[in-house]
Amino acid sequence: MNPIYSMWLIFWLILTPQIKPIGIFEKFEDIGNPKLKGSATFDPKSETYTLTGSGYNIWFERDEFSYLFNTMEGDFTLSADFEWEGEGVDPHRKTGWMIRSSTDDGAIHCSAVLHGDGLTVLQWRVAQDEMMRDPEDEIFAVNSHYKTLVLERKGNTIIFRAAKEGGEMEEIGKHEIPALGGKVLAGLYINSHNPEVTESIKITNVKIH
Repeated sequence: MNPIYSMWLIFWLILTPQIKPIGIFEKFEDIGNPKLKGSATFDPKSETYTLTGSGYNIWFERDEFSYLFNTMEGDFTLSADFEWEGEGVDPHRKTGWMIRSSTDDGAIHCSAVLHGDGLTVLQWRVAQDEMMRDPEDEIFAVNSHYKTLVLERKGNTIIFRAAKEGGEMEEIGKHEIPALGGKVLAGLYINSHNPEVTESIKITNVKIH
């Protein structure tokens, strides 16, 4: 190999940031440029993810939140157990699973949502930069305070199931979003519903298949 080329290759490797996986996830990113930056860690001993983030909301025509995700194609199922840290500032802080068309803040998405007060819903944005509407763009669970959230993609259909601790799995709802396309982002997220604070969630039993 040309010695000059080798030298430039070494410099490139040193100066180029290397993306390190976090557990089974490829990437972590703050979506929508929230005022307070988030973080994601993985403890291999307890197999626990800790996700911290801020952001005004995941709603209207743009979102602000922290996202830990993989790029995926085809049919798949996402499953995990969620436990909030602390009482929280806003009862509408959000966490769960999200399938998203891109990291753009107005991207198409469909999300399994667990709020800080226990409210559980399936929410979506059907087109790029389109305004999300209440209640037209969400399906509410009959119960609340679930622990296990499961989001499945089957063709163009997104199916949300959830279970309370020690309880049976319930189907919350399903929605078709053809505009998501073949290749999508899929992963865990957190939003504080208040741009001035951060919130944290512990996530265990994370499975993607």
